[in-house]
Amino acid sequence: MNERFTVGRYLVDRLHELGLDHLFSIAGDYSIEWLNRYVTPSSVQIIEEVNEVNAGYAADGYARLKGIGALCVTYSAGALCAVNAVAGAYVEKVPLVLINGTPSTKKTLTFEQTGFSAHHFISGRETDQQSFEHITVATVRIDNPDLAPLMIDYALTQCISERRPVYVELLEDVVDLECEPPRGVLEPARVLSDEASLEQSVEQICARLDSAENPLIWVGVEIDRLGLQEKAMSLIRELNVPFATELLSKSVLPEDDPQFFGVLDGQASSATVADLVKRSDFILALGVWLTDINSLGWEPDFDTTAFASMDAVKLGTYFGGQVALEHLIDGILEKQVAPKAWNPPEKPVRGAPTTDPTDPITYQGFYDFIQQHVDKDTIVGSDSSLNYFGSLLLDVPGQGAFVAQSSYSSIGYIGAAATGLCLAKGPTKRVMVFSGDGGFQMTAQCLSTQTRFKLNPIIFVMNNGVYGVEQWLADSTVFHTDKPFYESCVLHPWNYSKLSDVFGCKGWKVGTYGELEHAMAGALANSTSPSIIQVLVPGKSIPDNAEWKTQ
Repeated sequence: MNERFTVGRYLVDRLHELGLDHLFSIAGDYSIEWLNRYVTPSSVQIIEEVNEVNAGYAADGYARLKGIGALCVTYSAGALCAVNAVAGAYVEKVPLVLINGTPSTKKTLTFEQTGFSAHHFISGRETDQQSFEHITVATVRIDNPDLAPLMIDYALTQCISERRPVYVELLEDVVDLECEPPRGVLEPARVLSDEASLEQSVEQICARLDSAENPLIWVGVEIDRLGLQEKAMSLIRELNVPFATELLSKSVLPEDDPQFFGVLDGQASSATVADLVKRSDFILALGVWLTDINSLGWEPDFDTTAFASMDAVKLGTYFGGQVALEHLIDGILEKQVAPKAWNPPEKPVRGAPTTDPTDPITYQGFYDFIQQHVDKDTIVGSDSSLNYFGSLLLDVPGQGAFVAQSSYSSIGYIGAAATGLCLAKGPTKRVMVFSGDGGFQMTAQCLSTQTRFKLNPIIFVMNNGVYGVEQWLADSTVFHTDKPFYESCVLHPWNYSKLSDVFGCKGWKVGTYGELEHAMAGALANSTSPSIIQVLVPGKSIPDNAEWKTQ
């Protein structure tokens, strides 16, 4: 070898090659030497996090914008804290690399054969690896320097091919051992389709598109995960049809496009989208994942909806297996289906909210107000909460500028994910996220990391004093009756805005629209730290498009 390469350097170089500029980390003695000797002097900046869950959520948010994210933890006590974050990334197809600093071979053998335990051990060398096998697409244990390049390349190639997390166990005694240097550039594996299934699926869909008078394209999250935005837009243009998205894929294509009409999310959809679906005689769902969050109170018509996702096409009784979404779109484009002549429905024009500065804020009123502050440079994020409803109807003009973990729906995600979003965004962008108060209590230390690194997200904490969405899911009639909230849904009150004093950032508590306007001016002017805005809303106030379940 002309240049000395070690396992530790190999891993850093491969990660940076894939576009990683920041690594989220929690200090641990099994990983600290790799971080100090190899990551610190590299082009990858270490972001020292406060706990493993926050690090995982931050890496997840980062990966959604950058295409790759990574976190480094220590064995068992650290890694097992990150399980929930990795599980969410697995469900939502987010390319995440978990690097687990692991005890040496000698310590492992000593524990397994004599019972003398090194700290963090549970049951030997397989505990952590087995824990992650079902929520990653590759788990590798780097315990041999000669095999390290092969195993690292395999795991990272799986990550970028499957768009899902991988797990890399990096033994503390292997980090400094010499290995072969990287060869070539890592690229995703080829996309494969069964030719017969692909041809049949294209024929089935094109026949429906030909005969349909009012088709609609429903754009799903796989369009984003697989990088098919341009192909999807070409198909929409060629067919001359309207399109909608789902909550998980909101803003994957530009929302200011004249052929976009909103988010299709069951009974939470706008009246315009609901009417469009009602008029449509064929819906082509490209990359849509059916979940109870994407179909709230609504059953799709499977006889008139073609679902092309997860490498298959489903339409009525037809099933086409091993059909890659990219190849399907290419096949439909090649058929050159005649464009439709359609009269688009009138898009409602949003007016400025008519509120008095002294009026108390309501949940819906907050979202009516905040729309004026969302532009092409705004990245919007929503937590699993009643904020899903309010943010669903926001106009978010920036492409790829909306983030929600709406399939896995782990509350507390968005505040910590905002750390990664801020680091991955472009220099002109501003991150604005909406959290419930219950969720924010779970990951509030995100303010510490954001303040430390001078990141400037605007975090709205909707303070209604309850786990509102949990109550809504269990018994939504509470919101329109005198019935009390379930005791299990009532929160211990926090003075959220005062956390700014604890962490050294900026904070406001607002209860009227005048106070909210003042806080927004201050938050937008604050460029060097996070801004937390505690929004006081009545406990039984909910967004308008959540009302359907309360009747």
